[in-house]
Amino acid sequence: MRWLAAILLICLALPLWGQEQSALARIDPDRSSLIAEGKDRGKPRPLELRLAISHPVPYRVYFLDAPPRLIVDFREIDFSSTEPAALAGHDLVPGLRWGRFRPGWSRLVMELSGPYALATAIQSLRQDGAGGADLTLRITPVEQAAFKPRGNAMSALRDLPTPARVASGRTARATDQPLRIAIDPGHGGHDPGAEVGVIREAAVMLGFARELSEVLTRAGYEVIPTRQDDSFVPLEQRMTVARGGQADLLISLHADALPAGAAAGLSIYFWDQDSDDRAARQLALHHDRSDLVAGLDLTGTDDSVADALMDLARQETQPRSEAFARFLVSALNRSGVTMHRHPVKGAAFSVLKSPDIPSVLIELGFLTDENDRANLFDPEWRRHTAQSIASAIGEWAKDEAVRTSLSRQ
Repeated sequence: MRWLAAILLICLALPLWGQEQSALARIDPDRSSLIAEGKDRGKPRPLELRLAISHPVPYRVYFLDAPPRLIVDFREIDFSSTEPAALAGHDLVPGLRWGRFRPGWSRLVMELSGPYALATAIQSLRQDGAGGADLTLRITPVEQAAFKPRGNAMSALRDLPTPARVASGRTARATDQPLRIAIDPGHGGHDPGAEVGVIREAAVMLGFARELSEVLTRAGYEVIPTRQDDSFVPLEQRMTVARGGQADLLISLHADALPAGAAAGLSIYFWDQDSDDRAARQLALHHDRSDLVAGLDLTGTDDSVADALMDLARQETQPRSEAFARFLVSALNRSGVTMHRHPVKGAAFSVLKSPDIPSVLIELGFLTDENDRANLFDPEWRRHTAQSIASAIGEWAKDEAVRTSLSRQ
């Protein structure tokens, strides 16, 4: 089922290309190349891989380490008629190979001379009338600390508190220390999120996150932003930022797009891997699409040990996430903020997977709904919503203190 979810996720990461092609795509070596930018001074240089293929295909890109290498998985390209040595510029890297690696999937592996990061990944229809598509991947050298090779399920367990600390709750801190709230504006950088005309979800959420952060700071909370500009932050790194700041609560902000009439109004989500809500499944695919391109697919592992450990940690964390969602609904109701008819739902959003930090994702509205769109650009609506979130945090914190006190008796 995880591979099925990943496949669906990849497909939604691409534009609609028309009717599905029945034949496997093939590479055109005469139109494909690997290019290095700048002069060769003995150091890693930015690289651009251009692949001309007979028709568009779903793909995902990620990095592996030891040795560093770029991996591109396709569904599916028939590489059997072309050797890697036929690619112009193949000798710019230590090694290049490709081929079919499992039913329905083919893979390109490019060994690298050092750590790199993905700068752009674009697949576009060819404009010269010849048909087919061009896939262009640009990667740039980075310092080792900035290298983000593909994670696995175990990586979500890094820096977890000890079992005793989990049991006592992360909010059990000195009373003179403010609660730490991680604010996560969704998308960013090469992933703009939902787009309606010139409106980009990533920009709208960054603006609201700044307003919310100001309200929370004035209310006495410490804010931990996962991004502060229009930059791309992988989902796993967002959790890492929250954990590194010892966040007591993570709030991810979105304003997505669904087919007209499919959804409207503010909604609040908590982690539920088994959610069967159709709209939630669609949104999960949209939210996670960027990490397939960046190579940090949190769903693509089969580590039963890690899954079991995370499920164990969530037994204590999950009820706290759901409790905050209920407090938030109450605060929003008091402020008269319009919500979805079923405002609290479970969903398999990867950013909510942290097993040790209570986490919720707030869909502030849907850019595809006219009323929601107007709300998102209404200063009064944003102010009421931000203040409601702050009020809910305060009520939730009091409930946490009582719960922690009872757990110590």
